[in-house]
Amino acid sequence: MFKTLVIAGAALAMTFSASAAMTPQMETALISVCKAGASNSNYRFNNTMKSYRINKSRIFPRLVCNGESFYNFALNAGADKTAAKIAPYARGTVTIKDIAQTEQDSDFYVVNY
Repeated sequence: MFKTLVIAGAALAMTFSASAAMTPQMETALISVCKAGASNSNYRFNNTMKSYRINKSRIFPRLVCNGESFYNFALNAGADKTAAKIAPYARGTVTIKDIAQTEQDSDFYVVNY
């Protein structure tokens, strides 16, 4: 019984570690997407996306190139065309600010004479 449990646990651990690892093909595809995104060429970017059959809505919110989100990576690389193309897929933040000014919103300035 104990031997079977140990074997099942080892098999389960190997299954999780295998699914968490990135395959070399996936790594190559994502590196190509990062390079194509930095090129600022819509043709190269679209061709890379099509050749690797990449789902934009699944990849772009999660893709990280050189420690930055793909959108920020493209902007910092000067690839404005690519950044504009993937902007709808980038995660953003939403803030709501009331436009009515209240007494709490007024600024007070102190001038020393």
